Amino acid sequence: MSSPVVKRSIVIAGHKTSVSLEDAFWQGLKEIAARRDMTLSDLVATIDTGRHHGNLSSAIRLFVLDFYRAQSDDGGAASEPVRNTAAARMVTSVLRAE
Repeated sequence: MSSPVVKRSIVIAGHKTSVSLEDAFWQGLKEIAARRDMTLSDLVATIDTGRHHGNLSSAIRLFVLDFYRAQSDDGGAASEPVRNTAAARMVTSVLRAE
């Protein structure tokens, strides 16, 4: 099952930019923002300022991957429990396809 890459616009620090992400990563990003009680724009801005190289789309994918991996490695003991959400399943599916 493949998840097509879709170009999406987002405003970061008052500037409009676009990122190309598969639906699974976009949904995972939205889920993480909601869990952290952040806006999507604020979360993406945080990811953007923390990246050291590569483009923003890649940085977002790595962030989402790291988030779910950390939860999985933790065995669910983290303050943000592992949930078998659609976003988590889609991210896993995309990663297996690569």
